[in-house]
This record gives sequence, structure tokens and C-alpha cells, in this order.
Amino acid sequence: MLFVEYPRCSTCRKAKKWLDEHEIDYEDRDIVKDNPQYEELKDWYERSDLTLKRFFNTSGKIYREKKLKDKLPDMSEDEQLKLLSTDGMLVKRPIIVCDDFVLTGFKEAEWAEKLL
Repeated sequence: MLFVEYPRCSTCRKAKKWLDEHEIDYEDRDIVKDNPQYEELKDWYERSDLTLKRFFNTSGKIYREKKLKDKLPDMSEDEQLKLLSTDGMLVKRPIIVCDDFVLTGFKEAEWAEKLL
């Protein structure tokens, strides 16, 4: 299982603590040092049951500065994935990537349902 995080993010730290408390093994990846690439993001999106918007960090500074709330509806999925691959800070985190599912953000009940 891959755990993609921004180490300075309090939600990511909380999620990591939850994984450790439940003794769940994972491979850790810093989203800024090793930004997800287009092909990875496309694969994760296709394997998830999530909307592409769920992969965007909608509360992030870059998202607001670029006014993406207004721009995303007019962009194709391909354009959105390419945009996500340009900067890890645009990507919602943490992300859990397993063989048969992908989770974005940390919702304890959702994680418990999928991981325990």
C-alpha cells in the first residue's frame, strides 16, 4: 500500500498516526519531493470510484490563486490530470493507493471500512 503525504500537513500526520496505531504497513511518499506523474494520477483516478475533483486540494493556496474552482468545469479530464501532475500541492492528500481502491483525504470511517 502506498501512502502519499505532505509531511507538514496536520491531516497527513493524523492519518499516518492512525495507520501506525492499527499496525497497517505502507510505503511512505512525500508528495512535494516526489510529485505524482500524469500516468500515475490517471491510473489512480481510473481505479477509484471518485470524481476527478476529489483529487484536487480545493482548500490549497495554489488552487485558490489559479481560480481553479471556476476553470475546472471547462477543462477535460486529460487537462485536469496534466495540471495535477505539475505540482504536488494541487493534489488532495493524503492518498492511499491499494491494488483495488484509492482513497483521498482522511476520513477515519472510510479508511476503517476499507483497511481494517
